[in-house]
This record gives sequence, structure tokens and C-alpha cells, in this order.
Amino acid sequence: MKLGKRWLPAHLLAWTYAVLLIVPLYYFLASAFKSNEEIFAHPFALPESLGFDNFRTAYDSASLGRAIVNSAVVTALSLTLTLLLALPASFALARSTGRLASAMEKVFSLGFLIPTFAALFPTFLLAAATGLFHTQLFMVLFLPATAMPLSVVVLVQFMRTIPREMEEAARIDGASTYTVLRHIYTPMCLPGIATVILLNFLTFWNEYLYALVIIGPDPDQRTVQSALPTLKAVTGTDYGVLTAGTVLTLVPVWIVYTVLQKRMQQALISGAVKM
Repeated sequence: MKLGKRWLPAHLLAWTYAVLLIVPLYYFLASAFKSNEEIFAHPFALPESLGFDNFRTAYDSASLGRAIVNSAVVTALSLTLTLLLALPASFALARSTGRLASAMEKVFSLGFLIPTFAALFPTFLLAAATGLFHTQLFMVLFLPATAMPLSVVVLVQFMRTIPREMEEAARIDGASTYTVLRHIYTPMCLPGIATVILLNFLTFWNEYLYALVIIGPDPDQRTVQSALPTLKAVTGTDYGVLTAGTVLTLVPVWIVYTVLQKRMQQALISGAVKM
């Protein structure tokens, strides 16, 4: 009983936090099935019907189908390129002990200090100079550069926990550096890799500023975050349609999180044990 009383404030805070999350989520999902009149008259009431008219209007008005495909292509290619660059870089830094490696790791960490908007104008000039302005290719090349600091810092910490004896044993058996990275370090760092994929997926999928400036408003090229604001102009601020369109763009995020959440939980638990 004494232990239960001690934990009572923690339980109260946890339930309060849960309510603060659930209430806005319910309002958000319920609004996707309502008209403007229903949203303003009865904001927290259940929708009168579960029709998908708002979803159809959002899908057709903003060409969300094409935008979702564009975002999926840009995000998938950017994630692939990020891992292809971050894994070898992290492997090299984790195995090195000299001052140069330490300096390089600090250089990657400095990437956290650069505000996103500060690089907008130089990025715009670079896109124009390379002839890749208003193309998805430039975003595929640019997004991994923004993700390298976080990816390298996370993966280096995981790779340093792998015993060097495993690598030495593989070397004795004739394994090359590439084989050691692929068959030893990569499988043992799967929780860290899943964490990097999930965090970068959320960043890439939700990218708005650079996608709007670099790719532009072309319906055949734009991503979901650039397409959603057009619903406000096309539909005359129909909040039900706008909410429904937002729900459609969140479905891929929910799917990816569902697939990777166990790996990310393993990463968090292993990190806590190491500390």
C-alpha cells in the first residue's frame, strides 16, 4: 500500500498525459467525417455518418494519390542513400581510436547546430547551379545530407558496443572489411538501424519547406506536404476535407511505425541498459 501511494502521482500524471493525447486525436479523426457545420456546432460529438465523401474530395482535389507516390519515392530513395552513406561512415568511426576519428565524429555532431532555414538560400543556389531545380532528384540527394549527423551519431554508439573479438575472429577466417560490416556489424545493429530509419522517415516524409521551394507546386512533382495546403484554397477552407486529407497522408507513417516500433523499443531498452 505504501508503494502504491508513492506511485499515485506518477499514475495521475501518466493518465493526464494520455488524455491530453487522446482527446486531440479523437477530435482530429472525428472531424475527418464531418462537415464544417458539424465541426463548429458539435466539435466533440460523434459524426452523424461514417461516409468517405471528405476523403474522396481531398484525394481528388489535391491529387493526393500522385503526391503520396512522389513522397514515397523521394523518402525511400533518400533513406536508402542515407543508410549506404551512414553505415560505412559509422563503421569506420567506431573502429578508429585516433584523434582524427574523434575530430571527424565531432564534425558530424556539429550538424545539429545548423538551423534548417539557414541553409535554404545556399541550397536554392546549389539546385539552380546543378540544373536540378524543380526536380525530385535534388531532394533525393539533399535529404541524406541533412540526415547524416543524426544517423552517424546513433549508429556509431551501437557499433562501439560490438566486441572487437568478433571482428578478429572473422578476419582470421579471411573475411574482408565489407564482409565484416555486412555480416557482423549490420545484423547486430538492427535496432539502431530501425531507429535511424524511423526518425529519418518522419523527417523526410514531413519535409515541407525545402520540398516547396526546390520541387515547386507542380502537381506531377510535388510531395504530400506541398499538396495538402492546396486543399484550403480549392475547397474554400473545408476543415473536414482538410482533416481527411491529413489523415490520408498519416497512414504511411502509421504503417512504418507499426513495423519498426519493436526494433526501436529494443534500441531504447539496450541504450538504457548500457547507461
